[in-house]
Amino acid sequence: MKDKFFKDKKVMITGHTGFIGSWLTKWLLMKEADIKGYSLDPPTEPNMYNSIDLSKNIKDIRKDIRDVNSLRDTISEFQPELVFHLAAQPIVLESYDSPVETFDTNVMGTVDLLDNLRRINSVKVIIVMTSDKVYRNNEWVYPYREIDPLGGKDPYSASKSCQDIVVNSFRESYFNEMGVSVSSIRAGNIIGGGDWGKYRIVPDIVRGLTSNKIVKIRNPDAIRPWQYVLEPLSGMLMLARKMWNDVKYSREWNFGPNNQRAITVKELADKFIENWDTGSYSITKSNDKKESNYLELDISRAKNELNWFPRYGFEESVEKTVEWYREYYRDRSSINKITENQIMTYFEG
Repeated sequence: MKDKFFKDKKVMITGHTGFIGSWLTKWLLMKEADIKGYSLDPPTEPNMYNSIDLSKNIKDIRKDIRDVNSLRDTISEFQPELVFHLAAQPIVLESYDSPVETFDTNVMGTVDLLDNLRRINSVKVIIVMTSDKVYRNNEWVYPYREIDPLGGKDPYSASKSCQDIVVNSFRESYFNEMGVSVSSIRAGNIIGGGDWGKYRIVPDIVRGLTSNKIVKIRNPDAIRPWQYVLEPLSGMLMLARKMWNDVKYSREWNFGPNNQRAITVKELADKFIENWDTGSYSITKSNDKKESNYLELDISRAKNELNWFPRYGFEESVEKTVEWYREYYRDRSSINKITENQIMTYFEG
């Protein structure tokens, strides 16, 4: 970890207690950043954040992104230089039951954050993680590009489309003239150790395997841009370095796998169980609340302009994910070391 760019830089991470936020926090701690996290409590039990005991090494604020006063005070007191905004209501199926909370968190939470950040002088880089589901999904067979139309249909996807529009609006209206770089990240379906979220295929498989139950999967033929958790995070960190010195990188970015062939939910389940060495699954009736069946991302912009390339293929992504969970259920005291080793291995690969 020889890169010293992030050393002692003041980094604010919203959503730091979540699955992806925990990996990002750990990676930046290994780069010796000065981190303040702003989030609700971890969303599940068990969870990645507590498993690797992150709270002892950062400034840890447990507040809702919609708490405007607390958010303002935190930003004013910390004066961050870089901000990674990951706080969100992230579940498609949950958004059908709680559309107001989903829009309020994902859209107005972002509005409040950006509005407060434009009022301080310390910030130089803002990266907002939206979603691959921001695109108007017509079930086309070609990967979606950053220039394709936005327009999610379900409340979650629609809220993320709105969030992306908000980011662009603040960039054009305020941050460009301030010389502050602001980008939105549209990442593919992320897998990796430490995810126990609801309605997510890998946590569902892990719960079944660790309880010796038949795993139930829905939408077995759905195609997703599966990628290992460190892939989009490496893209975000590479982008942050470039944004620090050049606002031309302030725009929308896709981060996903190399689309060599389409990978279905069924194939993911098969490969996961193969690596686990035991287990089985059954196909359950799909939820009547619709999710898209086909979704892939075009990552040409990141390849051509950032020189960023995915390092892991599908099989290695699954192998690393299984490795983390198997170690967690074998010896939880070693899970921090496994996490560090996976980051180091990826970084040095």
